[in-house]
Amino acid sequence: MRLILVRHGDAHAGFHGVVGGQTGCTGLTPHGRAQAEALRDHLAESGRVRADVLLASVLPRAIETASIVAPGLGLEISGQECDLCELHTGEADGLTWTEYAARYGSFDMEAEPDRVFAPAGESWNSFHQRVQRTLERVARDYEAQTVVAVCHAGVIMASMRVLLGIPYPGTGARLRPTNTGLTEWAHDPSLARWTLHSFNDTSHLLGLAPVG
Repeated sequence: MRLILVRHGDAHAGFHGVVGGQTGCTGLTPHGRAQAEALRDHLAESGRVRADVLLASVLPRAIETASIVAPGLGLEISGQECDLCELHTGEADGLTWTEYAARYGSFDMEAEPDRVFAPAGESWNSFHQRVQRTLERVARDYEAQTVVAVCHAGVIMASMRVLLGIPYPGTGARLRPTNTGLTEWAHDPSLARWTLHSFNDTSHLLGLAPVG
């Protein structure tokens, strides 16, 4: 089974400083749409990915990215999955970060890994547990297929930690996937083993003008 995790394009939620769950997320910026279009064209022209299934998280920025990219794969979105979402922000969804700090205070999630982000939200540890369960389920459900999943930076970073056994909290080094970057995993069911083939492939963005 081959799994390609794609980070969504540049989104309004991050640009405008809003906690971007289902309420706070309003989709992609014009630059984010251009990034997704560049990926779509690259996939169509290069044939780099011959996918069987296209999934997306339920957040608008991921759905919009997947919808733009889909023609490049010759697919439609097969499913929208909450398990592919960024860390669940609970009652903080839609707040500005200033409002969040005033209401809940600030804290380092790695330093307090069992503290939830906000009521009805996830902690650092519960988020990583969800990502691990999701990866295991996808490997079972789509054995011998190639799956493209449009998701979020946190999911991609968590996949690196849980599948490569990187301790978290870590040493201070950071992974930061680029918008529309591709990270490719392969799962061998006979060995119950994952192999990382590429991280954050952004070759499709080389000709795209930077923001500003």
